[in-house]
Amino acid sequence: MRRFDEAPAGIISKVNVTPIIDVALVLVIILLVTAPMMSVADLPVDLPAAHTREAEDERNVSITLSSAGELAVDETPVSGRSFPATLAARLAEPGNEEVLVVIRADAKAPYERVSGLMDTARAAGAKRIAIATRQTAEAPR
Repeated sequence: MRRFDEAPAGIISKVNVTPIIDVALVLVIILLVTAPMMSVADLPVDLPAAHTREAEDERNVSITLSSAGELAVDETPVSGRSFPATLAARLAEPGNEEVLVVIRADAKAPYERVSGLMDTARAAGAKRIAIATRQTAEAPR
């Protein structure tokens, strides 16, 4: 007579999928880590063009940089020396603690200057910064 607490000495007929799932998850993690590194191309690009959607019903502070190097905060033209103080005063206004600062730079403006504007905005108290791009029509699929 057979006891119930003993396992039968038969053939294992089910496939153990745990190792297969482990291998698949490791491959997914490797793919997620390496994919961003492979997406950078060494080709020249015209960066200000992008397919984006507009920020809807959101208050923001706009910083404009022309190709000649002229600056404006919202609609007010400012000099390079008074720019940090003007931006800090605008961000210190009531209700502007979490406002989005949008940098609108000309495509011919040097990247170093745009980066400097981002640093100045962060130092003036901006918590959220975005760079505006011109919208282009999406190609038909």
